[in-house]
Amino acid sequence: MVAAGRAASLRTGKKPSVRLESENASLIDLPDDQLLDRALLRVPERRRVLASPPRGSTAAPVHGDVGLPYFGRGLHYLRWGPAELMQRYRRYGPVSLHSSLGIDRVLVCGPEAIDEVLGKRRRDFGQGWDYFIGPFFGRGLLLLEFDEHMFHRRIMQQAFTRERLEAHLARLTPVARAAIGRWAPREGRTVRLYPTIKELTLEIAGETFMAVDVGAQRRRLIDAFIDCTHAGLAIIRHPVPGGHWRAGLRGRKVLEQYFTAMLPQKRRTESADFFSGLCHARTEDGAEFSDTDVVNHMIFLIMAAHDTTTTTATAVAYYLGKHPRWQDRVRAEVRTVDAEIGGAAPTIADLDRLHDLDLVIKETLRLMPPVPGLARRSVRDTEILGQYIPAGTPIDCAYHINHFLPELWTRPELFDPERFSEARREDKSHRLAWLPFGAGAHKCIGMHFGTLEVKTIIAALVRAYAWELPGDYRMPWGFTTIPFPRDGAPVALRRLRVGSAAAEK
Repeated sequence: MVAAGRAASLRTGKKPSVRLESENASLIDLPDDQLLDRALLRVPERRRVLASPPRGSTAAPVHGDVGLPYFGRGLHYLRWGPAELMQRYRRYGPVSLHSSLGIDRVLVCGPEAIDEVLGKRRRDFGQGWDYFIGPFFGRGLLLLEFDEHMFHRRIMQQAFTRERLEAHLARLTPVARAAIGRWAPREGRTVRLYPTIKELTLEIAGETFMAVDVGAQRRRLIDAFIDCTHAGLAIIRHPVPGGHWRAGLRGRKVLEQYFTAMLPQKRRTESADFFSGLCHARTEDGAEFSDTDVVNHMIFLIMAAHDTTTTTATAVAYYLGKHPRWQDRVRAEVRTVDAEIGGAAPTIADLDRLHDLDLVIKETLRLMPPVPGLARRSVRDTEILGQYIPAGTPIDCAYHINHFLPELWTRPELFDPERFSEARREDKSHRLAWLPFGAGAHKCIGMHFGTLEVKTIIAALVRAYAWELPGDYRMPWGFTTIPFPRDGAPVALRRLRVGSAAAEK
């Protein structure tokens, strides 16, 4: 009841107290300093009801604002991301109607409402990703549902055992260290972190997912993944020349051809990479993936690992540049572990000892989760918090809002990794307070590998360089299926002499 009362206070329309000097203010409150922001703020409200409840029902209708004709609130989200969703939550509550690209959708925010979808009524809601990424990542694990999803997940788990993760870690560590060591051969060289890390994560994917050197194919594959990812929010959803949708379909063909050509060799011999793991995975009763299944899952897995790791590692580097004290703490513990293992590639147990880095990653995932929401659809007439949801309704579970609720987090606009320390554990304020990897049956199967990869990249970065961002710099986040920095995240890296603390002064 207390949490419900606090949530109600957020929906009075009053703007919460957010320190404007915080680098995260624009993630919570709508900015109005640019002409485009002011223009979007002037879009008139168009209130509408989703559907009238059936005769005799005690459910209430879902109300909301459908925004501009056809575009709905889509342009607002592309510009503001979580601040747009927070504004919807404050104005209309945890369940509301919005619209995008001519389709009415239901926005679900807050732990109680999201629990209705992911927990209490989970069999009423199937996956809803087909609309966004179905043509480009079809039949990937995220796009399966119910019993079929669990069947595929059970097989795929054989590729994510601790033994395999240890083998992947041993392969990715030297790749990350060598690549990062080449980033800034000159003192103070400015590096655009986002595209540079994206190149690295594909190189790592080649090693750990396929055990191949991507080599000359790297640019072609990166472009194919980018085209598939961006196509999900294409305004024109037809293969017209020059359009994102057509580019996405073309990118899908590139990826299919690449993985299909590798299949025979992967079927013949077993190795420690994920591709081989999927080819040879078996359930206890002998079930296995078909060739088509393997290709579909490989395309989806590399997209998921490639893009989400890139965004997360970039965001972690951003916050470490804004908060040098935390950068120093992370560097100190990396050096401590390095000294104890003699410069060898760390094991999972070694990375688990990087407690400060773990706190920073968790806080970064709170502020900027790489997949900030979950797409579902109602498979039958149902309700969410007593509001009527007809069968077939697309549902957007905006769990990113949970990460900013003051009844769950102390000063949520601040970068404060200590909130995840054992003494505080604010993430335990509600079991759905922190959801960067999703929840329920579709919880990210690669979350442990993704965390290990980010830790490896950041450890290599702080080992080789120091960096600090100007006090007035704010990451200009863009919001599509996966958030990205519009400016590429330029950072001036200062090379450190190995083992020299004086070099940092």
